[in-house]
Amino acid sequence: MHDASSTARADQSNAGALVQLQRDARGVFTLNLNDPARFNALGSSMLAALQAAIDTVAADATARVLVLAAQGRAFCAGHDLKEMAADGSLASHQALFARCSRMMLSLQKLPVPVIAQVQGMATAAGCQLVAQCDLAVASEAASFATSGIRYGLFCATPSVPLVRNVPIKKAMEMLLTGDFIDAATALDQGLVNRVVAPEALADAVEALVLSILDKPRTAVAMGKALVYQQRELGIEAAYQLAGQTMAVNMQDADAREGVEAFVQKRQPGWRAGA
Repeated sequence: MHDASSTARADQSNAGALVQLQRDARGVFTLNLNDPARFNALGSSMLAALQAAIDTVAADATARVLVLAAQGRAFCAGHDLKEMAADGSLASHQALFARCSRMMLSLQKLPVPVIAQVQGMATAAGCQLVAQCDLAVASEAASFATSGIRYGLFCATPSVPLVRNVPIKKAMEMLLTGDFIDAATALDQGLVNRVVAPEALADAVEALVLSILDKPRTAVAMGKALVYQQRELGIEAAYQLAGQTMAVNMQDADAREGVEAFVQKRQPGWRAGA
């Protein structure tokens, strides 16, 4: 188990920040959205804080996993519509969506898996944030919507990861109606991996973390990058890229150790920190 006391100390040290970033001795980062009064909306300050935190994880060569969680009743209510209305210029909105898209792409570009720990409502760009993560575990109390259409604003940027998670007709129903789906429906449609009772949420995420930590960091990083790259290619190019990735992966010391351990019918011994 990880060191709960060090996590508690980290919570106290940045308790007033818009995001709380913690790292435990295993290289597991936890990034908490910490603006519950505004339902963790993605205003300019929140986006900047998120980007800085993600950049910190990206710069840590010993990072293994990032858990993205939130404080309060909502996971994330999407963009701050009040802030958007205060400056209605095209240039302002273009800059806002560019910053948000950069942050979302930064999650995908991280060499470690990102797990969304969804305890409550995730709407619009908040739903996008869940879809952008590599894995997602939701509380039974969570709900999801791309609700911008209710206010005359089609959730265009949230549609990008949504249609890469959810079958197109299900995604279109969410995007065109703005209606909420519950956690069980999100699981059935592929938006989340697991749904658990609220009190079991942290333990369910920890179980995924432990399974990932049991695998070599290099293979996980290469695999994550490959999956997202090949998804955008035609099938022949995808196979070419995948084959090259596997060939390079096989040159890694941990891959050789894993194959030898299989042949010798023993548990592999990964490199320290790998």
